[in-house]
Amino acid sequence: MESYDAIYQAVRSRISNGDIGGAVAEAIRDINIAHYFEQASQEWVIAASEQQRPSVLFKPKVYIDGDQWCALYGENLIDGACGFGDSPAKALYEFDIAFNASNLKKEGE
Repeated sequence: MESYDAIYQAVRSRISNGDIGGAVAEAIRDINIAHYFEQASQEWVIAASEQQRPSVLFKPKVYIDGDQWCALYGENLIDGACGFGDSPAKALYEFDIAFNASNLKKEGE
């Protein structure tokens, strides 16, 4: 109970002075808010890079083909880019790889 009373008195003295802004500023300084900003920044970079994936930009058709999922951009498998996988996410991942590989071939020609 003694520790509770000490905390109560410390908070009451800060607030009773009417300096709530100062109390908030001190509380923010006491926690490592820069850490949370860094985490948010990293998440933003990840989200932005995900938006640049070919499967997001070009929105291939996703459908079941036999026992696997297919992500196809174009009219057919020969002329278009495609990826196959056990799930739609895996098919889209393979589509990204195939799409990027086909673009590298075209640049190298």
